[in-house]
Amino acid sequence: IPIGGYNVIIQRLFEGCDIETGVDYLEKKEYYDSLGEKIVYTGTIDAYYKYQFGKLEYRSLRFESEILDEENYQGVAAAVNYTDRETPWTRIIEHKWFEFGKDSEGNDIPKTVISREYSSEWKLGDEPYYPVNDEKNQALYQKYAKLAEKEENVIFGGRLGEYKYYDMDKVIASAMVRAKEIFGA
Repeated sequence: IPIGGYNVIIQRLFEGCDIETGVDYLEKKEYYDSLGEKIVYTGTIDAYYKYQFGKLEYRSLRFESEILDEENYQGVAAAVNYTDRETPWTRIIEHKWFEFGKDSEGNDIPKTVISREYSSEWKLGDEPYYPVNDEKNQALYQKYAKLAEKEENVIFGGRLGEYKYYDMDKVIASAMVRAKEIFGA
């Protein structure tokens, strides 16, 4: 993890923890469950229960990234949202403005990287990003939620675990409330 900004907080948060990436919790569920008293599961709730009631629907995203020979593509904004019908992407992210947009002397870096974000239909195997909030999916989710209520050692969280659209600040607030409920913190 590079040093700076949020990465320092993340580094400290996970200090002394074993971190594995590129693994599928559900493929080794018994093993991972044996490692702790509580599991925080943020994957899709229907996959957790092996789709026993059917598959929930999700929206996905696709990204196209580009390196540009210019210091600054969209001002000092890391993300600009596009809401008009004519623009095919929903957002452009200029990565340098999150943390590393200047060199050690405070000058703009001479190139920039942008990613255009496109909304896309989801199919099994794609990365799910957002739940589809309609009556059919909410009725199906309620079946999974009833199973989740019976879990003593698993906490379902986030957009996919709770099958709820959240802005990231709301995800964090929800996680903090749940932690306080569970651990009395």
